[in-house]
Amino acid sequence: MATTTDKASPRDRLLDAAAELFYRDGVSIGVEALCRSAGVSKRSMYQLFDSKDEVLAASLERRAPGYAARLTPGPDDAGTPRERILYVFEQAEQASTEPDYQGCAFLATLVELKDPAHPASVVARTAKEALRDAFRAQAELGGARDPELLARQLMLIFDGASARAGAKVETLDDGLTTETVRVLLDAAGVK
Repeated sequence: MATTTDKASPRDRLLDAAAELFYRDGVSIGVEALCRSAGVSKRSMYQLFDSKDEVLAASLERRAPGYAARLTPGPDDAGTPRERILYVFEQAEQASTEPDYQGCAFLATLVELKDPAHPASVVARTAKEALRDAFRAQAELGGARDPELLARQLMLIFDGASARAGAKVETLDDGLTTETVRVLLDAAGVK
């Protein structure tokens, strides 16, 4: 159940509950379960949002900056483009060891909804495109022969590893993901 406080606004409580429930249980949770977890009436929810779809999209928008911050090296972590790319995969490996890890919330949303026009799909795709763009920028800086292709390949590795770890069919704590990325970076000529 979502952690709520008396001081949090109904909107914040809804978004907190949505982030937790959609990540843990998927996007098919009902409005009643969402409102009960948030401690908010359905009437209040519909005064704040037009639909559950909007709540899902807003919860993903709210989550996006934290997602990017966790995966992006900070100024103190500056290094070569190669090190910056590897950092993303090291962070993903670390996140996958957390007990409540269910994979990438943005990828899961895209897979579950299967509707590119859904408001939450738009938000999720934007978050995934931002990661791809960051990979491409680092690939360019690192001298990759084909930065666009490398960025797409890195996304396949990232999303595949995330999905497999989220489904509990693979663990990422053995460094397989970063080792795979190292081989790919070598082949692409990234310094």
